[in-house]
Amino acid sequence: MSRKLFCELCPFTYRLSMEKEILKRNLQDRLHKTAFARERVDDSLPVVIYKHNSLIRRRLGNVNMQLQENKATNLALAVKHIDGLLIRPGETFSVWKQIGRTTASKGYKEGLTISGGHPSQGIGGGMCQLSNLIHWMVLHSDLTIAEHHHHDGYDLFPDFGRKIPFGTGTSISYNYIDYRVRNDTQNTYQLRLWVDDEYLCGELRAQDQQAHTFHIHAENEYFSREDGVVYRNGQVFRDTFDRVTGKKLDSKLIRTNHAKVMYECPPDLEIREGAPS
Repeated sequence: MSRKLFCELCPFTYRLSMEKEILKRNLQDRLHKTAFARERVDDSLPVVIYKHNSLIRRRLGNVNMQLQENKATNLALAVKHIDGLLIRPGETFSVWKQIGRTTASKGYKEGLTISGGHPSQGIGGGMCQLSNLIHWMVLHSDLTIAEHHHHDGYDLFPDFGRKIPFGTGTSISYNYIDYRVRNDTQNTYQLRLWVDDEYLCGELRAQDQQAHTFHIHAENEYFSREDGVVYRNGQVFRDTFDRVTGKKLDSKLIRTNHAKVMYECPPDLEIREGAPS
């Protein structure tokens, strides 16, 4: 039997390890002197770069739907700290720098979280849906993704009305697992976020129009069975087009998926035998 890590000994050591990582991230930010985007304004910038809505109450396997209701509360609280944010040239947007700690004293509730590749729950759960939405919009822009983490290696829930390619999600945990975007352009961008009765809604806006448009799509998607374990496979590409001519300028592989399926597969699911070639 392998020795347990310090963080795995008990809840106290896990919490202590988390606080150590939080302190390290705070020190790193001070040393690097990153210029974080901070200013939020009420007026929207004139150009809509991309917009997307994400269903809040989704059926995710056997997950308690009360956690989804609580997530709706958590998202409504969190978006107030980001909506209207300007990301000027040279500035970096950080999810956690804007939201801060999601604590019960601020009104956050128990929501769905992911721990060790399995569904769990915790105060403020559901923030990954917010970073997922922002990431999907950023992929359609000239902004630079400075920090991005995946729920690596796991397909946690069966698809429920999926609209975007598998593998384009994000994983965040205060504050050392962050989602950050840097503006290396001369354009000013803005995030508009809000919730309604059903959806988390977002718009990525800008002062000026971009020279390019982008299309993100999946290819070579299939399920495989390897030594009795089912995996989800596929590739995600980002195509770049000239906005004026429509000419395709580039196609870049941004993600290769080989994710262990963590739910019971439906009997009609087509599964290939053997590992990907």
